[in-house]
Amino acid sequence: MELIYKPKLPQEKHPIYIIGAGGIVKDAHLPAYKNAGFLVKGITNRTKQRATDLANLYTIPNVYNNVKEMVAAAPNNAIYDLTLMPSQFVETLELLPNKAAVLIQKPMGDNYEQTLEILKVCRRKEFKAAVNCQMRYAPYVMASKYLINKGLIGELYDFEVRLTTHTPWEYFPNVVNHPRLEIQQHSIHYIDLIRSFLGNPGKVYSKTLRNPGKTMSSTRTTTIMDYNNTIRAIINTNHDHNFGEKNQESFIKWEGTKGAIKSRIGLLLDYPKGKPDLFQYCILKENEAPKWIEVELEGSWFPDAFVGTMASLMCYVEGSTKELPTSVEDVVHSMAVVEAAYQSNNEGGAKPNYNI
Repeated sequence: MELIYKPKLPQEKHPIYIIGAGGIVKDAHLPAYKNAGFLVKGITNRTKQRATDLANLYTIPNVYNNVKEMVAAAPNNAIYDLTLMPSQFVETLELLPNKAAVLIQKPMGDNYEQTLEILKVCRRKEFKAAVNCQMRYAPYVMASKYLINKGLIGELYDFEVRLTTHTPWEYFPNVVNHPRLEIQQHSIHYIDLIRSFLGNPGKVYSKTLRNPGKTMSSTRTTTIMDYNNTIRAIINTNHDHNFGEKNQESFIKWEGTKGAIKSRIGLLLDYPKGKPDLFQYCILKENEAPKWIEVELEGSWFPDAFVGTMASLMCYVEGSTKELPTSVEDVVHSMAVVEAAYQSNNEGGAKPNYNI
């Protein structure tokens, strides 16, 4: 069976202007854009030398001293790629021209109040704005969506994300001390992913925990997204499993009435080197024993999925599609789920009556 899992590319490759020159730009944005043949025309960063270094590495023709200088030089069809920390989004968005096309790095704010401020600016300035929720465009996610949309695994009733790994948080100095580390910075990927398949949950139940031997605010979380009496959507993350590779795991699993799909998230095993992804599916056939089929897909989450978010924005801007899947108007709901998860965590569960 041929799987269609690569994102639709735009007819016109709009010039990209990047604001920020951190590790995610070097390791994901720029390699993805290069592979897709996108045109990065300019970059700026508060520490200009970092922007200059990336410009030299990726042959970016223009390095600007600041955002105002970039905006003054950029053409009307520019795509602004904001790769800053969430606390800088609002002030930077205010500097961009009205009706500009903007791709904003996830998460969409450090808290829900900030999320709403970002949304308000985008609405007031009439931006064509999307959030870089790029996991939706990982090859194994796109392949899964293709199978599910074709009806090949029947009605989807179970969606599980499980992560039992050792995450070296020192690779993320900008977020390692964040008071909302695990859900806001990591599980947000899976919350947004589940929403992209199942829509908005009616309720959210969540508990996020810290490791007594570490300084991080939280490193393990269980979140249940409640849809109805048949659909189970659960996220289990444990970043503290530092006991060798034997029992580490990192996967997404979809189960339906006619079949199932399971994909290994190779990137998160032995991070940052990673392990190969593994995509497999099982479609039930009458009078036959279940059989799992493995398919080798091109690309992975990093950097390839970063093509999808930028390409979808470009397609929307040029009018070749009327849909913008990761628009700020959609992703604000992912952030609402995040906020509900923290509310659930803080308020706790029901207390059993032990006074018998």
